[in-house]
Amino acid sequence: KVQIVARDKTGTITCGEPKVTDILPAENVTEQELLTLALALEQKSEHPLAKAILQYGEEQQLTASAVSDFQALPGNGLTGVLNGSKLCGGNYQCVAAVAAVPDEMQQQARTLAESGKTPLFFSRDNQLLGIIAVADVLKEESPEAIRQLQHMGIQVVMLTGDNEQTAKAIGKQAGVDHVIAGVLPDGKEAVIRKLAAQGKVAMVGDGINDSPALSEADAGIAISDGAAIAREIADITIAADSLWELVQLRQLAMALMNRIQANYRFVIGFNGALIGLGAAGVLPPATSAMLHNLSTLGVSLHSMRALPLPKSGQRF
Repeated sequence: KVQIVARDKTGTITCGEPKVTDILPAENVTEQELLTLALALEQKSEHPLAKAILQYGEEQQLTASAVSDFQALPGNGLTGVLNGSKLCGGNYQCVAAVAAVPDEMQQQARTLAESGKTPLFFSRDNQLLGIIAVADVLKEESPEAIRQLQHMGIQVVMLTGDNEQTAKAIGKQAGVDHVIAGVLPDGKEAVIRKLAAQGKVAMVGDGINDSPALSEADAGIAISDGAAIAREIADITIAADSLWELVQLRQLAMALMNRIQANYRFVIGFNGALIGLGAAGVLPPATSAMLHNLSTLGVSLHSMRALPLPKSGQRF
């Protein structure tokens, strides 16, 4: 009965393996200085975007000291102290609160976002260091899987902490129905509650921060390799972090309900006929009782038949 599926962008709609695409140092800041300080801050982060910067640093054979007093600001960015200077990195709102961002840099960030890239700002004390843009590509099966879900009457909603321009660019490529951007981890529950006013909602999540939203949704769906608490709270656990798993899940549910209904129709029709024939004296009671067992056997054999599941790229 689910009418809306809500899911995060990174790792499901996209591959979850972003790459650094652009490096834009601020005035009087070198590219190497920007990268080195960004590496120092991102070393302690487990976010996929941080891993992209660390991988790029390895390719450039750069090394950096780790920061102290590290703090992650969920959905916003990171802070830390290096050699007495406070470093800050993350989205525009996070860095703009501590350092001035020139209009030219803001425009460059908007241009990057409109092309589907995520601009990450970095600052040291009150000075802007620059922007590092990171992009994640769509999973090959995502657009087709989304079309299949829509074909079954399900709205696909993309939740993301990314800025609105980047989120809309990715959402347009994927073909989702709605994009809800700038969602902080602790704000997902409120989003699910709002979507629930429009219809039955399924929430797909894999982290500790997704647990309240999984509990709030009509159907909570966890990922098998996600956090244990998410699997504990969710109603269903799927094997892979892929939208195609949701297509198969919906098709499996539909096929199972069709089979249950077919079993009910068969049992009611067959036994109803036996009762009628027995009441009319056509069949002896003992024969009717014996034939009744055939309905149980028929239902059992019908239930044991394999349910059809679509393969990736297959329409139904």
